[in-house]
Amino acid sequence: MRDQAFHDFFEKHHAELSGLAYLLSGDSSAADDLAADALTEVWKHWDRVEAADDPAAYARGIVANLTRNWLRRQGRARSGLRLLGLGRERQRSPDVSAVLDVRSALKRLPYRRRTCVVLRYAFDLSEKEVAEILGISVGAVKSQTSRGAKQLADLLQDSRLPDQLDGWGVAR
Repeated sequence: MRDQAFHDFFEKHHAELSGLAYLLSGDSSAADDLAADALTEVWKHWDRVEAADDPAAYARGIVANLTRNWLRRQGRARSGLRLLGLGRERQRSPDVSAVLDVRSALKRLPYRRRTCVVLRYAFDLSEKEVAEILGISVGAVKSQTSRGAKQLADLLQDSRLPDQLDGWGVAR
């Protein structure tokens, strides 16, 4: 019975957790690993998790923490390679003016802001749910989400867009 309950949870939430890891990390190859690691942690504590009000929120919190730690390790590894002269700087090809790359803009947000924006808007969670997942106050979620959304909008702003498109005002 315990195994079946976890299996059902896994089947229902694996794709969502992997998507969350991808949006937070920006790395599709790491996203599945991060989701799998989170689900491993959920399995280790399944009796306690299953009894919680929202087991999915617990799993999202684990994904957020694992992703934050993964990003820190990536930053240290890249810094070390650059110091040794081994790291290659990626050359960016010019963006096509009609395409806005939300993923690269998300990567430029500080981690907590990015996490709040992704959980609030991509996963449609309430401020209270985000606060519980991240272990911060609702007020902190509100301010980080507001600042993150503003910063994201600024990053995506493109002065080449017209003010009107087919008679409709373009949101900026």
